[in-house]
Amino acid sequence: LRPQTMSMRLNVDRNENFAKLQAGYLFPRIGKARREFAESNPELAEKIISLGIGDTTQPIPSHILSGLVGGASELGTPDGYSGYGAEQGQSSLRALIADKVYNGRVEAEEVFVSDGAKCDISRLQLMFGSKVVSAVQDPSYPVYVDTSVMMGQTGLVGAESGQFENIVYMPCTPSNDFFPDLDQTPRADVYYFCSPNNPTGAVATKEQLERLVQRALSDGSIIVFDAAYAPFIKSPGVPKSIFDIPGAKECAIEVNSFSKYAGFTGVRLGWTVVPKDLQFSDGSLVRDDFNRVMTTCFNGASNIVQAGGRACLSEEGLKEIDELIEYYLGNAKILRDLADDLGLDKYGGTDSPYVFLDLKGKSSWDTFETILKQAQVVTIPGQGFGPAGEGFLRLSAFASREHCLEARERISQLKHLFED
Repeated sequence: LRPQTMSMRLNVDRNENFAKLQAGYLFPRIGKARREFAESNPELAEKIISLGIGDTTQPIPSHILSGLVGGASELGTPDGYSGYGAEQGQSSLRALIADKVYNGRVEAEEVFVSDGAKCDISRLQLMFGSKVVSAVQDPSYPVYVDTSVMMGQTGLVGAESGQFENIVYMPCTPSNDFFPDLDQTPRADVYYFCSPNNPTGAVATKEQLERLVQRALSDGSIIVFDAAYAPFIKSPGVPKSIFDIPGAKECAIEVNSFSKYAGFTGVRLGWTVVPKDLQFSDGSLVRDDFNRVMTTCFNGASNIVQAGGRACLSEEGLKEIDELIEYYLGNAKILRDLADDLGLDKYGGTDSPYVFLDLKGKSSWDTFETILKQAQVVTIPGQGFGPAGEGFLRLSAFASREHCLEARERISQLKHLFED
């Protein structure tokens, strides 16, 4: 007889920190809302356009693709086959990142190749442990907060504030040009900072990042700088890396990714730079501890994918990346024009693929639902990125040109919803 399947409680305690998390992770919640709408309205399912999750949509360019294909083909030959590689990444790719991305400001041995910036943020949290105090921009990419909660760094979330105890929230709003008032910010051990910012699209100036570095040096703290959208910066004089700022190698770690550079969201390839002289309070090297995490918890990025990464950083690959970025920035301009159609203030969308709309005090989740139901366009409610995101809506330029134009036309018909 087959044993009966039944639900039963085991004698294993749940990690209490997971019980603190609020609802589900933001983007699966958005996906669930889309699926439920499509199931309830099958006649409209094919009309849905996504300006929501920042997932690239354009095909991988030919030269970069040839690197992936070549990497796969090599595995089918006796001379080209390779098995396990260095957990830190292939030396040739690490050297290319140090040279082509950072112009020699970092050393190859400081580069850790991985399967993406999001994964590396989790690995950094594992390295930092449960006793640190983290600071995050508000609003910000949800991974910074959620991994802090999972690691046990926080208390409970406030019922009214929507903020977790023991996290320092740094309000970033139009009133402060989306850069925190550092003079009013309590000290933290780790400052998470993203520029170009997700979700606001704001890009930090050189002077602003100099202040951030000086604050971290003064506090004896570490900056985790998320530069995943750096190639979208086209304005002269705007830093693309925290290591463009003097003193940053004494206090900063940078995470980055090929996801938005080359359409690698599904391919998975990123990196983290940990300066070799960065030290914890006891004098131990941060790089050594991160290396321990990588060698214990990660077997290295795919050999095939790393071949694609080398193709990305060739002369032809870099040209293809520039063409992709220009395409998405063209989409962002269409979305900025949509904001003008609606009479709404907008932020981002120039050196960033994200456009952040000020909803004139309207609920971000209500607006998300209204646009989905009436225009069949998926957006992202700002509240999902933190309390300070309430009243805003994020639009993503990671769509086809045709879909951006169509979304603009549809949503523009809802202008009456935003009129006073």
